[in-house]
Amino acid sequence: MPDKLYFDPALLPSQDVLRAFSERMQEGLLFFRGDGELIFANAIARASLCRERPESGSFGERIAQILPGDALGQARGRGSWSGSLPIGERVVIAHLYHYEDEGQHFYLALFHKIEGQQDYERELEQRHAELRQAYMRLNGAQDKLLQTEKMASIGQLAAGVAHEINNPIGYVHSNLGSLQEYLRSLFTLIEAYERALRAPDPKALIPEIDDIRNRADIDFIARDLPQLMAESREGIERVTRIVRDLKDFSYSDRAESWKLVDLHAGLESTINIIWNELKYKVTLERRYGELPLVESLPSELNQVYMNLLLNAGQAITERGSIIVSTGLEGDHVWIEFRDTGPGIPPDLQQRIFDPFFTTKPVGSGTGLGLSISYGIINKHHGRIDVESAPGQGAAFKITLPVRQPK
Repeated sequence: MPDKLYFDPALLPSQDVLRAFSERMQEGLLFFRGDGELIFANAIARASLCRERPESGSFGERIAQILPGDALGQARGRGSWSGSLPIGERVVIAHLYHYEDEGQHFYLALFHKIEGQQDYERELEQRHAELRQAYMRLNGAQDKLLQTEKMASIGQLAAGVAHEINNPIGYVHSNLGSLQEYLRSLFTLIEAYERALRAPDPKALIPEIDDIRNRADIDFIARDLPQLMAESREGIERVTRIVRDLKDFSYSDRAESWKLVDLHAGLESTINIIWNELKYKVTLERRYGELPLVESLPSELNQVYMNLLLNAGQAITERGSIIVSTGLEGDHVWIEFRDTGPGIPPDLQQRIFDPFFTTKPVGSGTGLGLSISYGIINKHHGRIDVESAPGQGAAFKITLPVRQPK
């Protein structure tokens, strides 16, 4: 029973009072049964929907002609339905509500008048603005989720990236120590030459100079110094590449524009970042074909590459291989990541792209990587196909259009 605080039959007004209120409403009010029998209609509804028009058939037939075919069914299934309807030269916004009582279906319909085209356009503009705001909020939430997953991936790679940076920095530091010793020896030799040039008899200092050369092993320094400098330069360039690739990968800009990019460059950049996660147990094989420049959002594609490569690497428990292949088919390019892991059971292949679904232990994955990757590829008007069998590894093949549809 309803709470008396909200419903007291003794306080209900008479039917005349309720009818008077309904007649003053600016909305059309209809109350009818599921079999099409009209129970009540206020003045506005009578004027537009309930006139005696024998040629138009019964009220039930007329209301069925006015409402979309699925309106009654949706109201019955969901409890309500809303939409816009053309009635004569006007357009109305309709709200339909359903209630079932002891097997009998009842419907309450409200019709909001729109007087003319300008009013209708204003209503549409308002609805469009509301939808646009909802879309912007949803799009903003999606961008935040995308960036959060990207930064989570970088967080998981932090130790490996640090190792990849520390390794070349370590031997550059060691080389600088050797260079310091070499410079000390070379300056000592130069000083001996200067004293010889200022001496009355320069030849008298030749034995001392030869002794310095032998003790400092100047011949070895002459051979080793170019190699030492080359190694140091290579180490610094390695660190520079990692930092640049990491910066490009973590880049987030909602205004990033579509551009023509070299997919192979993006693949190499991603491999460079995650190589420390793979190199101890994975043999990576590249089978690159000739690809044109592809219209895409490169930072988002790099995230897809990272997710698929990391998943492939994590699927390999001890030793295995990953084959990265690319090719061109008509006006589409494809990138395939094939691993020699245990494969994906058939019953899981239908769920791997679901948000938050993961087969990894708790705390080892968010379950968003493949879902986000699927969304990114769909945004590029492409697709991801999975081929796998238990014990035979898995292959994820991305297909993208060379140019985005206009």
